[in-house]
Amino acid sequence: MLIAFDFDGTLSDSEMTVLLGRQRDVDDEMAAITERAMNDEIDYATSLRERAALLEGLPEKKAEKAWGQVKLRPGSAAIIDALRQAGHTVAILTGGFDAGVEAALERAGTTVDTVVANRLPVEDGELTGEVEGPLIEGTKDTELETLATNEGIPMAETVAIGDGANDLPMLQVAGLAVGFAPKPAVEPHCDTVVESMDDLLAMFEERDIV
Repeated sequence: MLIAFDFDGTLSDSEMTVLLGRQRDVDDEMAAITERAMNDEIDYATSLRERAALLEGLPEKKAEKAWGQVKLRPGSAAIIDALRQAGHTVAILTGGFDAGVEAALERAGTTVDTVVANRLPVEDGELTGEVEGPLIEGTKDTELETLATNEGIPMAETVAIGDGANDLPMLQVAGLAVGFAPKPAVEPHCDTVVESMDDLLAMFEERDIV
């Protein structure tokens, strides 16, 4: 099977843009924009560009400090390891940023097969205020379908786990859509809902996935 996780709000209870925003004292503005996007009140691409713009001029060293604060939820690494040991392909599809994801995975002592994420360009040692990457437009459905095709896995054998509106595309095309403490706009589109990593592990066990 192919198991695709969202990152911020799912595998991690950190919100990368908020952690970055704290380095420029704009974390409240970041959080407000994020909440609107996750509740499907504004489109994800607009929200991401607005948040990135708030970071223009942030020194790269301060960004690295924020990446160092990104953490996996307790139990996340154990679930990732169990899935991979069971022979499944595990991916992270996030509108967040590759540097934060990789830092968190490394600290937790785990790894996944694929990370599809965005990035914040740096020029002259500072963030430019721009954002680049494959998931700016929130096309997690396309990325999930591409990964499944590349791995030779039917879409019926894919699982997507997410919480926010930008996860809806992959939840809607996955064989099994799992809401992780999903936002109200997301829950109706989920096949099942879990509220914690313990719940998620139990669900995987009940379905003989691990």
